[in-house]
Amino acid sequence: MGNNDHGSFIGQTLYSSDNEKVGKVGQVFLDDDTDRPEFLTVNTGLFGMNESFVPAADAEVTGDGVRVPFTKDQIKDAPNVDVDSGHLDQSEERRLYDHYGMTYSERTSDSGLPADSAGTYTGTGTGTAGTTATTGTTGTADTFTGEGHDTSGPDTDEAMTRSEERLDVGTTSQEAGRARLRKYVTTEQETVTVPVKKERAVLETEPITGDNRDEALDGPAISEEEHEVVLTEERPVVDKIAEPVERVRLGTETVTDEETVTEEVRKEHIEAEGDVDDRRGTR
Repeated sequence: MGNNDHGSFIGQTLYSSDNEKVGKVGQVFLDDDTDRPEFLTVNTGLFGMNESFVPAADAEVTGDGVRVPFTKDQIKDAPNVDVDSGHLDQSEERRLYDHYGMTYSERTSDSGLPADSAGTYTGTGTGTAGTTATTGTTGTADTFTGEGHDTSGPDTDEAMTRSEERLDVGTTSQEAGRARLRKYVTTEQETVTVPVKKERAVLETEPITGDNRDEALDGPAISEEEHEVVLTEERPVVDKIAEPVERVRLGTETVTDEETVTEEVRKEHIEAEGDVDDRRGTR
């Protein structure tokens, strides 16, 4: 593919499948054989400093720009490709198509792949179906001796490896909630009984005796007099004193629960066809 301008794309605003503005289309990469647009580059990131590749197969030119069926994050996270040479090789193309969830057969170009990779290319490549199907095979099953032969591709040794998936379950911490320690004030009625003392006037008679006779006869024989007595009493005095009662601390403790995780795992199985004595152990 050469790096050529294509008027309907370059300079247009690129919009993602969720209708977000991604950036400006900078370059168009055309297929070497068909000159059809195969990739667009769009300037993303801060101040448009990053250049991301987007497949042009389903790009649609509209009145306000170009729309592609990929999300903005998918475009921004596309693999970085070195295009200093102005050319994309097939491994870089394949890496980009894999990122966008496309098979190599969904590319716009119908030029096909060269013979050395025809065995894995699923599009409408050049050559015939016969040469694509037999790429990499030598000899026949009747005459082949020595190393084992993998009919699906390259030669291997006499054994094949069986693999299976297993669950690797761990834990991750996440915030489940928050607790806050808060102090507030309530008002309650409290009744206290306090003894108080009060003075009252008491009239008492005192007989005239030798001890008080002089005091009794002091003054006129007959006269008017007035005496005054000050009476006192106690009253309750209320004062409130704040004193510490207890301290409360907010802490955390860890409790352990059990959760069951169910997931599907894949296992490879190997079976033989024909007259074969199976000497494998039971698995």
